[in-house]
Order: sequence, then structure tokens, then C-alpha cells
Amino acid sequence: MPSRRAVVWLAALIVAANGFFPALWILFTSLKTESELMRIPITILPTAPTLDNYVRVFTDQPILLFMWNSFGVATLSTLLCVFVSALAAYALVRLRLPAPGLILSALLAVAMFPLISLMVPLFQTMRTVGLLNTWWALIFPYAVLSMPVCTMVLIAFFQDIPRDLENAAMIDGCSRLGALWHVILPLTAPGVFTAAILAFVNAWDEFLLALTLAPRVSSRTLPVGITLYQGEFAFPWPIISAALIIAIVPISILIAVFQERVVGGLTQGGVKG
Repeated sequence: MPSRRAVVWLAALIVAANGFFPALWILFTSLKTESELMRIPITILPTAPTLDNYVRVFTDQPILLFMWNSFGVATLSTLLCVFVSALAAYALVRLRLPAPGLILSALLAVAMFPLISLMVPLFQTMRTVGLLNTWWALIFPYAVLSMPVCTMVLIAFFQDIPRDLENAAMIDGCSRLGALWHVILPLTAPGVFTAAILAFVNAWDEFLLALTLAPRVSSRTLPVGITLYQGEFAFPWPIISAALIIAIVPISILIAVFQERVVGGLTQGGVKG
């Protein structure tokens, strides 16, 4: 029906505008000067585009250090999260655990905990064990906070793998962990990629824990480092916008490269049969 197709296209345009317009606005702002940004009436497109703001991003603050910290923390926390989530999902699907439904409910409850309620115990724990202002102060919390979602994603995939495949692998000499590594994980690669992307993006974008547990400049991640461009009485929006674009680019490239696997993982994980 034409009317139904029009509604679908309208909904798609609204979703696309909601996703792309803020990013385009930040991009256009990053190419403006301070004077042009304050000009009235406001212009969307820059009249005289400049890359000076991007130069200032790299000269005013050690943004490469912030990006390295974010990349290291996000990568290590993702590896830890996916490893533990795979073990947890396999145990819940294959092993005869007592009250698996209760365990799944506990996982969901952990995922719903407000982050601000965990700040004080996390800070005290990291200070006690001497991990403040280190990568590990962020790696462990990021991995734990992403585990419930990643575990649920992997459970949906593991349930579709016939038991006969891993039984055959164990008959051939594989241990249970060997069957998980050599049989289950390769067959559920889209789910593993989906879980890994979700964990990586959550760690890359997180701000509150990074600000609290790693406030030193040498250990700051990119979201916290961007706040250093703000002065006491000044808020240089063009420079901050340029820094935001630099922060968005790695995630955009990651999603573009693994788009098919992520979309396939999200759709296949929701289909049974």
C-alpha cells in the first residue's frame, strides 16, 4: 500500500535525521571560527571553513595520549568481557546449573544498576588495591558492566548450536573448553563480534568512571580528556567539536568495517528455529 510505504519512509527519515543531524552539526561547528559561531543569524554551513580547530586539538592537549588510553582500556576490557561472557553463556546453556532462570534474572538486575550507585564502592576498592589512575581501574569495571548484555547475546547464539557437534568434538579428544573454543565460538562468530562491538563502544564512550577512577592526565581517556579544552571562563565550541569528531572517527570506522557481522549478529540472535 502506498500509504504504508510512505509511513515507513517517513519513519526511516526521522530515525536517520535523529542519528546524523547532531553529527553533521558538530562537524560543521568544528570547521567554523569563534566569531562565525557567534554570528547572528546562525548559519549551518561554515562560510569560510578552517582546519585550525583540528590543529589546536593536537597542540593544546595530548589527545593522542588520551586516544591511546581509550583504545588500550577498551580493547583489554572487551577481551576480558567476551572471554568471561562466553564461559558464562556456555555454562548457562550446556551445563546443568541449579536455577538457571534465577542466574539470568540476576544478570539482568546487574545490568539495570545505576552507575552512580557503584561509584563509592568502586573508588574505595580501587584505592585499597592501589589501582587508581591505572588502566586496570577501568578495565575491570568496564568488563563487568558489559558482561550481562554480552552474555545474553551469546546465550541466544549458543542455544542454536546442536549438542551433537560438541559431543563429536569431545569424542575426538577435545575437552569441554576445547569444544567451546574450536567448535562453538567459530560457529557463533557473528554473536561474538556483536558482543565485542557492544563492549568496546561502551568502554570507549564511558565518562563517569573514567573521570572518577583515572583523573590523572597521564591516565585519562578520550571522553575525559576532551573536557580539558574547556577553560574557566571560556567554552571553545569549535575546538571541542573538532575533538568530538576525532573521537567519533575510530568508532565509525569500526562499525563500518564490521557492519555486516554486527547486523547479522543482532538479527540472527533474535531468530530461533
